[in-house]
Amino acid sequence: MNTLAQRARRVADIAALNADIVDRDARFPVEAVDALRQERLLGIQVPARFGGEDVGLAEIAELCCTLGQACSATAMIFAMHHIKLCSLVTHGAESEWHCDLMERVARDQLLIASSTTEAGIGGDLRNSLCAVEVSGNRFSLTKDASVISYGAHADLILATARRDRDAPSSDQVLVALLRDQLSLERTSRWDTLGMRGTCSDGFLLEARDVPVVQILPKPFAEIAAQSMLASSHLLWGSVWFGLASFAVDRARAFVQMEARRKPGQVPPGALRLAEVANELQAMRSAVVAGLRRFEIAQGDPNELGSIGFTVMLNNVKLTASSMAVGIVQQALSIVGLAGYKNGTPFSLGRVMRDVMSAPLMIANDRILSNTANLLLVQKGGGQLLSA
Repeated sequence: MNTLAQRARRVADIAALNADIVDRDARFPVEAVDALRQERLLGIQVPARFGGEDVGLAEIAELCCTLGQACSATAMIFAMHHIKLCSLVTHGAESEWHCDLMERVARDQLLIASSTTEAGIGGDLRNSLCAVEVSGNRFSLTKDASVISYGAHADLILATARRDRDAPSSDQVLVALLRDQLSLERTSRWDTLGMRGTCSDGFLLEARDVPVVQILPKPFAEIAAQSMLASSHLLWGSVWFGLASFAVDRARAFVQMEARRKPGQVPPGALRLAEVANELQAMRSAVVAGLRRFEIAQGDPNELGSIGFTVMLNNVKLTASSMAVGIVQQALSIVGLAGYKNGTPFSLGRVMRDVMSAPLMIANDRILSNTANLLLVQKGGGQLLSA
């Protein structure tokens, strides 16, 4: 039987073959996503009783790392898909319709996208301007979504909106919209420095005459706190670790080549390589510690929604995103011109551009501000091995 790692490795091999073209043309990594479906990796998080494989977040994080070493866009799409699936799995089990949806995701390998950002609120996913408009047992929704990553290619979109027209912006729900239930009118193009293959265009999203049962039963505030926040920061961090690992591998190969060229001499980059390897290990430790803390907290809403847990997750995101950029920059300085040029065995330009997105995905300043507010009311104290 093929292991998850073997299945992911086959997808990564296909993704790596197309990564430069995906980046150059800013196109969806269709070959890699087809391979994800072929390897049945889009439904692995779904519980076995609904046709999935009961795979946990730590194992999915490992796959994100593997894909990140091959193609940043493919890895980020895979991560974002499983972030949304985590919310569905965690909060959809009490709804017959959403249980059936989980079965469809596992059976048909549906690709899930997210619509949380909105024109007028920027990246503040905990507020919405648009609202669900209910009439009887049906609802409609119009959302000016400034970004929907791979929205044109998704089979299912999970979108946030105010509970109704009279609800405050923070009183949100999460709705599941199948591709044939909505229309997407492109309002902006994703022409960016990096992560070009995620195809994160802006859209005017419209859905009409959708059954009310497709609204997840729990408030989005609970969904965000108990599943989305953790899965986002931990899976994104795993993708960025994959990018950083790729860069360090290229730096190591370059220094080893230099050592073979001049036997008996320590290459100038060897000391820098030791430093960046140490940084990579520290980054890994931060992400792994976060994953372990999440595993312990699963099933405990009080812990998942606690100030200490939120601060921890914020710190994982801040640490991983900052360290990934620094590690890739250090690797580039080791490799030098061979990494700066495209088309060499040590090229790092694409990865450098992609990793620059890490501090911007939910901007680090926004997260620091959130943490600062939480620290004003958090009680102190902590332990070395359990905090």
